[in-house]
Amino acid sequence: MRRVSSQLNNMDVQANLRLQESRLNKINNQIGSQRRIQELRDDPIAAGHLVRYKSYLSRMENFEKNAQTLSDLFVQREGYMTNSLEVLHRVRELAVTGANGIYTQDDMRNMATEVDELLKELVQNANAIGEDGNSLFAGTQTKVKAFDVELGNVAGSGVPLIESVRYNGNIDETRVEIDENKYLDTDNSGVRTFWAEQQQIFGGRDATQWQASADGIIKVDGKEIRVNAGDNVYSLVAKINNSEAAVKATIDPVTSALNLTSTDARQIWLEDIEGASLNELGIIKDASQRPPYNLGDGVRVSGGSMFDAVIALRDALLAGDHESIGGRVLGAIDQGIGNLTTRIAKSGSEYERAELNIKRNSNTALNVTGHISHEGDLDFTKAATDMKMMDYTHQATLSTAARLYSSTLLDYLR
Repeated sequence: MRRVSSQLNNMDVQANLRLQESRLNKINNQIGSQRRIQELRDDPIAAGHLVRYKSYLSRMENFEKNAQTLSDLFVQREGYMTNSLEVLHRVRELAVTGANGIYTQDDMRNMATEVDELLKELVQNANAIGEDGNSLFAGTQTKVKAFDVELGNVAGSGVPLIESVRYNGNIDETRVEIDENKYLDTDNSGVRTFWAEQQQIFGGRDATQWQASADGIIKVDGKEIRVNAGDNVYSLVAKINNSEAAVKATIDPVTSALNLTSTDARQIWLEDIEGASLNELGIIKDASQRPPYNLGDGVRVSGGSMFDAVIALRDALLAGDHESIGGRVLGAIDQGIGNLTTRIAKSGSEYERAELNIKRNSNTALNVTGHISHEGDLDFTKAATDMKMMDYTHQATLSTAARLYSSTLLDYLR
């Protein structure tokens, strides 16, 4: 029940005017911001959808950026690898020429000079740095120089030449998320990209009596393998062979030592993460030594890098040893070419996958943007019509109020 007083008309008009002004202000804010929802209470369900859509859109944009970064990286790396492949093809031509046995010692020394320059070019490519200042072939240690060269005196040369090339990076892979819980693993390890032959490690210690005294963990080619107390060498061989490592383990039939062979052209990295299993077997030195230069003193190794193959060719040319060139050296160069070709194909495949993810994420982001627009954007035609109607109503209210303000309580008693 309402009380009739002289202020009734004024209060009713003022209340309705404030309500109309609030509605008019709201629609003006909607038009100014181009958003239908100004507060959560305007449409709670649509507001909830908008929060989820915007969060998903942000993730899609990040995934697209990640894939684009990888795509650019693959293009850079493939350029240097392709150039290195051209270098190796020229090295092979010189190797075939030097293996003919019809050239003089001076001719072979001249060939060695070109091979040495090609070796420098190969090292330069391996030490390539991207526009962000990161090493392209140092694994995850992107701030270090991938390869160091050691100069020495080589028979047949009057100046110091590259005697060996040592790797400073690691073999860890980078996992980049390119979709919801989907990752692309990138292998930037130069010691795999620029390796030529399968590596074989021959232990120098009888391992038949070995038994793990405690639980431990070893890492073989970047893959962790758990060793349980009481395991013998045969159990260890089975665990290595059943792991994801690209390495096969065997027991030498003559020395009964543990032997390891890579399944493709790569250098084998061995570490004792917990315990000292590999150290006890004589395969590696103590844990203070860093792989891959931590092999035990009695261990024999075969299989080298592309740098080793080119160095061997240069040294054989300087020595006039055409028989070595036509046999072991040429074979190592051919394997290096095969491995580098495989790496280029792998990089190209990863590039294509990254590009497909860029396109898919871009299309997904466009669709999500459409959903956001559907839920949150303002219908300008309807908003303009509503604003005009509210303005007309507001003016009519003001006109009516002007006539009502002259009324008093006596008007109701007549």
